[in-house]
Amino acid sequence: MTEKNKNLEEILAFNKKFVDNKEYEAFGTTKYPDKKMVVVSCMDTRLTELLPKAMNVRNGDAKFIKNAGGVIVHPFGSAMRSIIVCVYEFDVKEVYIVGHFHCGMSGIDPSKTIQKMIDRGISKNTIDTLSNAGIKVNKWLYGFDSVEISLIESVEKVRNHPLMPKDVAVHGLLIDPKTGALFLRINGWEAVEAYENSLKEQEK
Repeated sequence: MTEKNKNLEEILAFNKKFVDNKEYEAFGTTKYPDKKMVVVSCMDTRLTELLPKAMNVRNGDAKFIKNAGGVIVHPFGSAMRSIIVCVYEFDVKEVYIVGHFHCGMSGIDPSKTIQKMIDRGISKNTIDTLSNAGIKVNKWLYGFDSVEISLIESVEKVRNHPLMPKDVAVHGLLIDPKTGALFLRINGWEAVEAYENSLKEQEK
C-alpha cells in the first residue's frame, strides 16, 4: 500500500467488509425524507457528524446539500437546483440553511487562492483568459465577511426564488462547530403564515 493510495485502498477494503457483513441494513430507508426537510450547510469537516446529531436528524430524515460556506451563491446554481428538486420531487416542506461560526469562507482572500493555483501549475494565462471571458475568478472564490449577513442573503434568495412555492418554510440557523449549539436567526414559518394571512385578506 503506497502512501498516495492509502485512503482509497482502506476505503475499498472497509467497504467490502461493510457489504459482506450486511452492515448497510441498519441504514435502510427510502429516497423520500421522513421529516420532509432539506438542510443546506457548509462542507466543514467539523459538521460532518455533529450537525445531523445536533439537529436530531438520522439517516432517511432529510436531504443534505453541502458546499463551501453553506451559501446559495447563484439563484440558478446547483444548490438552488437541488432545493427545487427536493420541493417538487421529494415533497420537502422546510428548507434549513445552516451557517456556522468561525467559517473558513469568512474573510477568504481570493488573490492568495489564485496564487496557490499558479503555484500548483495553473497558468496565469488561464486565469486571464477566464477573466477576459467574463468569469471573475476573484469574485467567484470570494466567501463573505459576515456569516450572519450571508445567511440572511441565502434565505432571501431561496424564499424569493421565482420557482419556490410560498408555502415552503425557509429557516436560517447558525451552529457552533464546537458544541453543536443551534441559534435560530430566521423562522421560515413566519413568512409562510404572513403569506397565508394575505391570501385570506384577498378572499374577503
